Amino acid sequence: MSTSSSLEALSQTMTGVLGDAILSQTIRLNELTVTVRADQWLTVARHLRDTLKFEQLIDLCGVDYSTYQGWAGRRFCVVVHLLSVIHNRRVRIKVFAEDDNQPLVDSVVSVWPVVNWFEREAFDLFGIVFNGHPDLRRILTDYGFVGHPFRKDFPISGNVEMRYDPELKRVIYEPVSILPREIVPRTIRPEHYGDTERHG
Repeated sequence: MSTSSSLEALSQTMTGVLGDAILSQTIRLNELTVTVRADQWLTVARHLRDTLKFEQLIDLCGVDYSTYQGWAGRRFCVVVHLLSVIHNRRVRIKVFAEDDNQPLVDSVVSVWPVVNWFEREAFDLFGIVFNGHPDLRRILTDYGFVGHPFRKDFPISGNVEMRYDPELKRVIYEPVSILPREIVPRTIRPEHYGDTERHG
């Protein structure tokens, strides 16, 4: 069976098992991407593991679509890559948070325990809250960090600087002292660069 027909068969199987929980399916670059409803995500995850045998979660990440060209949908998305070892197939699942101001998606730690730190990372970097997560706290940034650095509206220079103060013997936070500036690349070429004739 060819890759495309195998993906078509998997797409049909997904429709049969998940039904109206599926919002869309696309096959592109030999990959099946299935977008599912946020309010059914936990149920869908259990079906993916138990019925469709996607027993291994490979990756979970957040996406901020706010500056994506021509995009008119929800801003925050959770993307999950799954592997079925027994059937030797992969699938990408997308779940869009329904509220752009307070993105919330159910945690699937109870389905795939390995996702624990992935969800914490998406929370830390994008501010996506995973309902039901047993220990949702920052994992890459400092506890006093302000904002979520992978959001498209987060300032490039950040909001605060952190440094160790030897007199106070502790870490302190200060306003950013770096002045914003635009760097324009400059190319310097020798005087007759690109000439086709030799000059004597």
